[in-house]
Amino acid sequence: MAELAAPPLRRPAIWPAHLYERLAGGLLALPAMVLMALLLVGPVMAVVLMSFTDYQLGAPAFAWIGADNYLALLGDRVFWKSLGNTLLYVAIVVPASVGLGLGVALLVESRDSLRGFYRAVFFIPVMATLIATAISWEFMLHPQFGLVNLLLRAAGFGAQNWLQDAKLVLPVLATIGIWQSFGFNMVLFMAGLTAIPRHLYEAAELDGARSPWSRFRLVTWPMLGPVTLFVVVISGIRSFQVFDTVQVLTKGGPNKHSEVLLYTMYAEGFEFFRSGHAAAIAVVFLGFVLLLTLLKTWAIERQVHYR
Repeated sequence: MAELAAPPLRRPAIWPAHLYERLAGGLLALPAMVLMALLLVGPVMAVVLMSFTDYQLGAPAFAWIGADNYLALLGDRVFWKSLGNTLLYVAIVVPASVGLGLGVALLVESRDSLRGFYRAVFFIPVMATLIATAISWEFMLHPQFGLVNLLLRAAGFGAQNWLQDAKLVLPVLATIGIWQSFGFNMVLFMAGLTAIPRHLYEAAELDGARSPWSRFRLVTWPMLGPVTLFVVVISGIRSFQVFDTVQVLTKGGPNKHSEVLLYTMYAEGFEFFRSGHAAAIAVVFLGFVLLLTLLKTWAIERQVHYR
């Protein structure tokens, strides 16, 4: 039987070991690389190229116009208004959702009972469909029969037209954004809390840190450094992508006071059919997202972990 056994397969002697390993690794990674090129890199390059044209949706031809679309953005009042609204939205939602997510995670983890119930309750807004929740908020914020104004009237306050008041509309949208995102941040912080070794709290208590605030300041917060960095960057990227609530609730009104970058891009491309101009806005949007991603990568490479 030993004579009938097939000889073991061997690597061709003419190939050095490192070249053989590289070739095998490249062949294994080839399907993923092809999919990435087709589904990610290809569309991005198409948008970048389209931003240098005057293409209009449905037009049979287009012309190359160089950087004219980007120069037009510099003098576009709507673009600067939507960019400012987006940055203000991010400035409100990110710190509030991160702080609220951390606070809720600490409260839930400190409980001995019903921990799973509270996790599910606070995570429901993350799992819910954004369009459905936006419609629910539209009814709740209705100026006549909305639940929010009914509660205000019952408490002796005046009703507000939340979605048509230029001073209130963006903070209201930011509040909805906080409600939608803090549950996701809570889950990430809870994962970080469970990874903290318990003996660190015991050591801190022996050193005199007996109050919850002292243990949080000396142990919990420094050990949550990597998680906090990740949560802040992810929250920033998710906040830049706000679109659904604006589309359903305000459509950028009143008078562009709630228009954000993605809604401007949508309006230019699918309402005014100026696809080249919309592509330029998309490139600017991708630039902000890329900047946040590079910031996260730089911080990780600098080993911003524990203090």
